[in-house]
Amino acid sequence: MKITCYNCNTETELRVGFDVVNFVCPNCQSLYTRDDEGQFRRRSQYKTTLNDFPLAIGDVGFLKGSEYKVTGILVKKVHPDYRWTEFILENHENECIYLSVSNGHWILLTEMEEVFEVKKHPLILEHNKEDYNIFEYSDAAIINAQGFFDFELPQNKNIHLVEYIRPPYMISVERMNGVETAFYGEYIKKEEIKKAFKNVVLPYKFGVNMVQPSRFNLNNTAIIFCCIAALLIATNWFIYKDQFKQKVFSKSIKFAEFNNKEITSDAFILNGGSAPLTITVATDVDNSWANLNVALVDEMTNDEIYANKDIEFYHGYSDGESWTEGDNMEKFNICGVKAGRYHLLITPMKAPEDINNSEMRVNVVWNEPSNRNVWMVVIAMIAIYLIIWFFTYNFEKERWADSSYSRYDE
Repeated sequence: MKITCYNCNTETELRVGFDVVNFVCPNCQSLYTRDDEGQFRRRSQYKTTLNDFPLAIGDVGFLKGSEYKVTGILVKKVHPDYRWTEFILENHENECIYLSVSNGHWILLTEMEEVFEVKKHPLILEHNKEDYNIFEYSDAAIINAQGFFDFELPQNKNIHLVEYIRPPYMISVERMNGVETAFYGEYIKKEEIKKAFKNVVLPYKFGVNMVQPSRFNLNNTAIIFCCIAALLIATNWFIYKDQFKQKVFSKSIKFAEFNNKEITSDAFILNGGSAPLTITVATDVDNSWANLNVALVDEMTNDEIYANKDIEFYHGYSDGESWTEGDNMEKFNICGVKAGRYHLLITPMKAPEDINNSEMRVNVVWNEPSNRNVWMVVIAMIAIYLIIWFFTYNFEKERWADSSYSRYDE
């Protein structure tokens, strides 16, 4: 179809598969309507001069497995000044879809055959056994348009909208010219639009759209984290259920015999999962220090793991107060000791000037019961979940900020 605008002499030609009722010049926004003789007569003109649309009449894109071309553009506004743009697209089978863009967010809509009773604006709308929550109802005015339309564009009349959401989906029920039509919408990523329409400049995306999907699903996250925690706890229990605390070395070592000399323990066998080797050392240091050096030797591979600990205890009286520092007992671990046959090389040492300290007591135990690593992971998952909850809460609060039905009103 080819139509020449009487007002600006712009000629617009586009093949469409429907009977054109209204035409709006893309250049000057003059509105034309078909008379009884089938001729287009200029009736009025939209006053809005903003025509910076990302898509133009005649643009072709590939969406949802079909090639579509833009046949019409509408700009709608609700009080006080919220605007969005709708693009009407038609494919070769004369099927229409609708693209809505607001603040850089895109929604793809298709007309529904289903009829909904929304006159009283129910809070919940059921579709395919799923509930959609009311987001808003409003009266919208068409403030600008371009292209070809198979319906009469309302003049000086508003379009009544009732919108229900279940992100990333929505149902929008519109009453225009006394006819009520429902549309099913789905949030569509900006990248899909850019892929469908080559070489287009798309508007910057900001804010949160009414059906923009959240990056996180709190319910799924909670279920996944609970399953991981249960699996960790069950696995830890299964690995260590038959293990018991095993003392592998316990001895009081005389400094008179072994000061700064290496002692070799008896060989011992460890069976079960990996577990820490806990070494407890005590000695009667008094304003002095002592030291214990331990080497764990794997008798199968001759690999050695070293650990070292200082034992210091000082006390005194100064500035009218008594003070102490350190302790005469220390405990430390060699972590992740797996099953195998081992022996220990133990070297005690004390300060040369310490003549009162006579011995060091060393106790070495394998597999002291500990679920520390499991609970650290569980606590980390709880912390991550709380962070995700915080961001999701604020995301949803921003989504519902413009709705009269917000659950986040303070």
